[in-house]
Amino acid sequence: MTHARDVNPNELVRKTSEELKKVMKQPQWALYTKTGAGRERPPSQQDWWFLRAASLLRRIYVDGPVGVSRLRSYYGGLHRRGHKPAHFKKAGGKTIRVILQDLEKLGYIQKVDKPKRGRKISPQGQKFLSSIAKTMK
Repeated sequence: MTHARDVNPNELVRKTSEELKKVMKQPQWALYTKTGAGRERPPSQQDWWFLRAASLLRRIYVDGPVGVSRLRSYYGGLHRRGHKPAHFKKAGGKTIRVILQDLEKLGYIQKVDKPKRGRKISPQGQKFLSSIAKTMK
């Protein structure tokens, strides 16, 4: 059986985003917002919302129970400050939270309370990612 860990992550995220476009909707404000304080402009890709959602789904699949704070650190980057040295900045939390709430509504992830807090992949989400990985192999 082919799992999501066995295939190329870039191809998996791309194909997963195509499938998520069919069942998710991008909010209107997502066209104008930046993805974090370290960014100067909004993303230039039109379908960045679905790419981020697919990437979040894969990240939760790989890392197990993970919270918004750790995901903000993962998607963060350098904040360029002109002639001063660059510093690391976390990604914006609103976009990550809204995408996670949408994935919960679809049933692909679920909340975990104890012993670790955060979100983990649901059996339906595992089946979804495995079916995409199977078509790739």
